[in-house]
Amino acid sequence: MDDTTDKYRAPALEKGLDIIELLASYGEGLTQGEVAKSLDRSPSEIYRMLSTLVRRGYVIRSLSGDRYSLSLKMFSISQRHPPIGRMIENGLPKMRALTRKTWQSCHMGMESNGDIVIVASAESPGNWGLALKTGTVVGLWNTGSGRVLAAFRNDDEIEELIEQHRLAIGEPACDRDDFFGHIERIRELGHERRPSDTAIGVTNISFPIFGPDGRAAAVLSCPFLERVDDLKVPALDEVVAMHGQLARDLTAIYGGSTENDDN
Repeated sequence: MDDTTDKYRAPALEKGLDIIELLASYGEGLTQGEVAKSLDRSPSEIYRMLSTLVRRGYVIRSLSGDRYSLSLKMFSISQRHPPIGRMIENGLPKMRALTRKTWQSCHMGMESNGDIVIVASAESPGNWGLALKTGTVVGLWNTGSGRVLAAFRNDDEIEELIEQHRLAIGEPACDRDDFFGHIERIRELGHERRPSDTAIGVTNISFPIFGPDGRAAAVLSCPFLERVDDLKVPALDEVVAMHGQLARDLTAIYGGSTENDDN
């Protein structure tokens, strides 16, 4: 780290962000001592930071008072961000309507500082289905959401995305040749349709939702599960077509364009 970067550091802010990022990985919460040990900080400075985060509503204490976990305030704030709020407001009702036609779950992913985050999710109306929880962070190079978001950027932006990206739970190290091979196929096809790299028996369907700059602002994805019982539901080709149409509809609502000359 150079002298200029050192000059503008904010140690207290960094400690607070370290705590938030740590707690994000532990839904059951951590004790003050566990936080201090994980971050290699003294219990006293962690206590001060936790007290501030609790007071501001970003962290909550358990009823017993010995464990700390993230509140929903961060998520609530993120929803106020105009692009995300607008996308969810317009997309979620249509996603729910689509699940009732397809009998398949679907979700919407967006990129945030290198993380691929599920910002909206609609479950299948049936007794079973595969749905990702809102707020889940998924892989960049081993998911349809990640690969489609990358595919509709120029090469410099993809390199920056790779550099920023932090591995999601279960995500392997990046195989660049494989990753860029996927990107080329997605650009040619306009979407992804292939067996999942994270679960057996699942076919990933992922379509870009374009922003006004011609890049993918979000991705609409469906983890397709084929039924073999007597319930008559749309086949894979039909489900692909319906998700493609919804992605185009949301692109139009979002003021997006499919022109992407930089790629």
